[in-house]
Amino acid sequence: MDVEDLEIYQEAMRIGEEIWGQVSRWDFFAKDTVGKQLVRCTDSIAANISEGYGRYHYAENRKFCFYARGSLEETITFIKKSASRDLIPAELAQELETKLITLRKRLNAYIRTLGPAPRDQ
Repeated sequence: MDVEDLEIYQEAMRIGEEIWGQVSRWDFFAKDTVGKQLVRCTDSIAANISEGYGRYHYAENRKFCFYARGSLEETITFIKKSASRDLIPAELAQELETKLITLRKRLNAYIRTLGPAPRDQ
């Protein structure tokens, strides 16, 4: 099985492309400030899922999935900022946020399949 077979990876990639499509139409100032950060954190979701998957050890995979989850939360924040600054329509912001919340739930479920959390020593 390859990382491309993971549904959470596929969905993260689709959301990343959707965000890219929106940001690429913004004016220079918006792209240079909020846009770059939004694209980076969105792309980081799939990138961290991929990197963790490639580590071949459940603890490393979990760690990078936690990073992906952090990037997902950051993405939600920048989507809210983009909507409040009239860079994306409120309806689209809500749609993207809903997709990201669903992805977060699926990512959390995936993390649970990777084995137990390490015990505190």
